[in-house]
Amino acid sequence: MPAKKAFPLRLDPALHDAVQRLADAELRSVNAEIEVLLREALARRGVKVARSEPARRGRPPGTAHEGTDDA
Repeated sequence: MPAKKAFPLRLDPALHDAVQRLADAELRSVNAEIEVLLREALARRGVKVARSEPARRGRPPGTAHEGTDDA
């Protein structure tokens, strides 16, 4: 998965507070909430944004030796 692009974002404190409240209600971080809001706004304007493949989590397949007990 390609690394996410990082950049500084300056927000009005009242806007940040509103996004924080929304993020808390949706159980997301402020960063994730801003990303959702941007994707929704772009979709309303007809701009298609491809989603990157999410990072794979957990142990990679085939790392345990056959016949051994991992427990």
